[in-house]
Amino acid sequence: MLEAVLFDLDGTLVDTPQAIIDVTQATMAALGREPVAVQEIKNGIGLPLPQALALLLGSGPAGASEAVEIYRTLWRTHVTPRIPELVYPGVREGMRELRALGLRLAVVTGKGQEGADATVDLAGLREVMEVVLGYTSVPRGKPAPDLAIEAAKRLRVEPARAVVVGDSELDVQMATAAGMRTVAVTYGAQSSEQLQGATWFAHSFPEVVRILRAEATLAACPSPA
Repeated sequence: MLEAVLFDLDGTLVDTPQAIIDVTQATMAALGREPVAVQEIKNGIGLPLPQALALLLGSGPAGASEAVEIYRTLWRTHVTPRIPELVYPGVREGMRELRALGLRLAVVTGKGQEGADATVDLAGLREVMEVVLGYTSVPRGKPAPDLAIEAAKRLRVEPARAVVVGDSELDVQMATAAGMRTVAVTYGAQSSEQLQGATWFAHSFPEVVRILRAEATLAACPSPA
């Protein structure tokens, strides 16, 4: 039975992967570093920012503190004002349809809690989200199950009755570790080849809604006598 859906943000609800790439490259330039491979940046989307930047810099998270500050300043200046226009087509309408089906909705993101709340608000999704969780609200970020488990706890649903929707292998790994199914979207940061292990694949947000609608409707149908 499907009762709740947990959504990633970047690359799933909001079209920010290119912005993440651009801001990361600008951060590297500000530090006097050479540009990094685009796929390396994409593979880190969903990780806590200090961890993602540390991997690119070849340092520990503490060694990435200057990069984190530069990145966050650039993001607030160049990306935050654009969030309302970066929401993927069909997201706002789809969320209303999912709520009308009685599904409970949450955000589970690799952003810090402040960034998660700001993005949800600017995207116009606050009224449909019962829970918004960033990595700073749990002991461990993705791919650990902590975000998914905490969201299910706050929604008062069993993990087996929740589905994670995300664009990264980190989302698939998190869901699997939490005992949840996954809708992997292929329009975000990673390809379907990188998202192996997902329960379903979707190539647009309306397709995500169709999958969830079918699953919710199937669960609501009585078994034949």
